Amino acid sequence: MTSDPQHDYAPLHLYIDGRFLNADGRRADPVLDPGTGRVLGELPHAAPDEIDSAVNAAHRAFATWRRESPLLRSDILRRAAGLVRLRAAEIGRDITMDQGKPLREAIAEVMSAAEQLEWHAEEGRRTYGRVIPPRSPDVAQTVLREPIGVCAAFSPWNFPFSQAMHKIAAALASGCTLVLKGPEDSPSAIVALARIFHDAGLPAGCLNVVWGVPGEVSSQLIQSPLVRKISFTGSVPVGKQLAALAASHMKRMTMELGGHAPVLVCADADVERAAAMLAAYKFRNAGQVCVSPTRFFVQRPVFDRFVVAYLEAVGKIRVGYGLEDGVTMGPLAHARRVSEIEAFVTDAKAKGADIVAGGTRLRGPGHYFAPTVVLAPTRDTRLMNDEPFGPIVGIVPFDDLDDALVEANRLPFGLASYAFTTSARNAHRISRTLEAGMVSINHFGLGLGEIPFGGVKDSGFGSEGGTETFDGYLVTKFITQHN
Repeated sequence: MTSDPQHDYAPLHLYIDGRFLNADGRRADPVLDPGTGRVLGELPHAAPDEIDSAVNAAHRAFATWRRESPLLRSDILRRAAGLVRLRAAEIGRDITMDQGKPLREAIAEVMSAAEQLEWHAEEGRRTYGRVIPPRSPDVAQTVLREPIGVCAAFSPWNFPFSQAMHKIAAALASGCTLVLKGPEDSPSAIVALARIFHDAGLPAGCLNVVWGVPGEVSSQLIQSPLVRKISFTGSVPVGKQLAALAASHMKRMTMELGGHAPVLVCADADVERAAAMLAAYKFRNAGQVCVSPTRFFVQRPVFDRFVVAYLEAVGKIRVGYGLEDGVTMGPLAHARRVSEIEAFVTDAKAKGADIVAGGTRLRGPGHYFAPTVVLAPTRDTRLMNDEPFGPIVGIVPFDDLDDALVEANRLPFGLASYAFTTSARNAHRISRTLEAGMVSINHFGLGLGEIPFGGVKDSGFGSEGGTETFDGYLVTKFITQHN
């Protein structure tokens, strides 16, 4: 099922003011296939004046787009959603080639983004204001919700299509325009998005795509006086840097940063079901997921049962190139991720933990690492403190639920959290006590278009998805008039 990347991989472009610009005459960097190490294509960088052109184009387009009927905006988003579904297979193939995830996962990511578009197309028609009853009959009081303006969006490499779509759909449905800097490591999804909106009839300038050295591009965009809103998905350290820069310019922000998701498995849980579900969810996208369950706390009476069932499920994972039939876990996206996971394993061994599955990189070209399970890592083990962002999990026993909750909340992260229990009392206690923006009990119910996605503490602020997504893109204007 494998194919020739040099022949099949889609060409890469900048997209500025409705025009696709290739690498001719521009600095360009190679894009590599993490599964083979082969060069897939050349990604053009935008010069500083081209970044300014993208911002200016978005600013000009905003003057018109903000006044378009929400029905027209909805129609364009719906047309784009239809094109996403039609092109999902080819877009997914390119995502597998430059990001590494198995083809089935890549296509599922693209299809989920179509749902995001369709939901935003509908909900964008309902950004209502309100009338406030006055204290005087001669006064009219109105609250309007108006688009904030030009947005600068920065999307990550692990879900290059769907994460960018969260930002594009919310901005456009709100009446905003945007300049998007996607991931230089897995850029094909972003170029495909630009082509989809172009073909769907989005007016020139409403969406612009630029590439370059991340620090240089983000600094220029955030400091531009025409940019009014920043949306970033990525690591905590980079997010804090960008937030500090944006705050110095009084820019509104949505920050969806890293996580180190805890899992609580209570003694009354359906242990075998929980183990099977958690194995599949943990090693999705080789564990390179901000909401990946990573710190497992299992109540002692069922600890051994859970470990046996979990290892059985992990043993069924087939690691390989994402375009091959039957592969359920692909490579890590970068060579540096392999070295990082090796460092986590080395630290766990040094502190006395048992590596009961995996623990080694896999031979051959590409950035492959075996699914790794660490038993009883101590509290000071790096795995129990730093987000690994890879195919490694730590499992520790607990006796008292209160103690487990304290440990789950100990870290500065607060994005996603999970629990498995059949006790309504436990579920209520866990859901109210966990310090996280999202709590999922007995299933994995995150990331749908109609529900908010976001964290607390170092994991960021603001939400993408749900009606809350529009809060970052709309300003509140109060109008009071005496007649």
